[in-house]
Amino acid sequence: MKDLAIGGGTPVRSSPYPAWPSGDEREIEAVTDVIRGGDWGGFPEPGRYAGRFEDAFSAYQGARHGVLMSNGTITMEVALKALGIGWGDEVVIPALTFAATAYAPIAAGALPVIVDVTPATWCIDPDLVEAAITPRTRAIMPVHLGHHMADMDRIMEIAGRHGLAVVEDCAHAHGQQWQGRGAGCIGDFGSFSHQSSKILTAGEGGTLLTNDDDLARRAHSLIDCGRAKDADEKEFTFGANYRLGELHAALLAVGMERFPSQQADRAENGRLFEELVAQVPGVRVMPADPRITRWSFYNYILAIDPEAFAGRTNGVVCAAMEAEGIPAEVQYPPMSRYELFQPSLSRLPVCVEHADRLDPRQMSFPVAEAAGLRESVYFMENVFRDGTKGVEDAVEALAKIQRHADDLPPV
Repeated sequence: MKDLAIGGGTPVRSSPYPAWPSGDEREIEAVTDVIRGGDWGGFPEPGRYAGRFEDAFSAYQGARHGVLMSNGTITMEVALKALGIGWGDEVVIPALTFAATAYAPIAAGALPVIVDVTPATWCIDPDLVEAAITPRTRAIMPVHLGHHMADMDRIMEIAGRHGLAVVEDCAHAHGQQWQGRGAGCIGDFGSFSHQSSKILTAGEGGTLLTNDDDLARRAHSLIDCGRAKDADEKEFTFGANYRLGELHAALLAVGMERFPSQQADRAENGRLFEELVAQVPGVRVMPADPRITRWSFYNYILAIDPEAFAGRTNGVVCAAMEAEGIPAEVQYPPMSRYELFQPSLSRLPVCVEHADRLDPRQMSFPVAEAAGLRESVYFMENVFRDGTKGVEDAVEALAKIQRHADDLPPV
């Protein structure tokens, strides 16, 4: 067992990967400018730096409008409310995602209808989306996961045929393009997170993108306490204060300046990783869909075959990877086994009325359960910002763990 670092052996990598979040004097200067200027909050909305970031990010993705707000959960709730979705409505979401994707429809008053994912990408299965549509369905919320994008051709075709809205959960997809169109610009709204681990971050924050002038106006109003945003000051909404302060907005404005070069580095090294890791026994590489025309991933996901790792599942393998000096995680469990998804603890009417449908114990998602509980290994983004050496070390560590899998801890 001493060959493996988790058992006391020498790790493959002793030097750390590049830190994240990563900043320099530009962030310090921008935040200092905000502090000295005295306009620290988000009112009037949008602030100077918020507006600068909204313009830059929406242009980069190819959207007409960007609306910056407090986080990437509120973005999805606001999108649904701007679309008029609420009590009595249903929103179809995937079974493998962060709990916020399920929370947002509930917060808007709608019922999340959860369906399984595809084995090829672990993104929402379009066939199951169509099967889940009822007269109460109002929207589909596909999630672009890891280095993948959901099949937006199929999703948009289904949505168009059934008259449904589409809200893309793009928390992992800053910079991605699908057939030349930016993630978040294909559906009615695209929701992005700027939480600490995300590849365009201010520690917290979220952005909605849209190409619809009216939807953008409503979203701005909803996050600004319902204030009218139309030129004639007539259209109010029932909103709340979801604005993001200028200190965070300043960090995003600077981060946007260096983002394109970081995207290019990750994409180049991601392709090398795919080529090398395919040679490791017991690993199923899940290549990016060729319809992704600009690849800009959050984490790279691959599937392990537990039998090729002496029966050990992804949690054990990720712990061994960390011991070898490689940042790797098991991220999302399936919604049927997710401790953060506990709608029974809420007294919202949708949770009470649909207690049986929202009971995780009554759910079964075979593909998501295999992925989340046994197979999925997420390699962190900084593995792909350390050149060829960073990628080679990650692949070497995984191959080493597979060779010595019999020596891994049992759990």
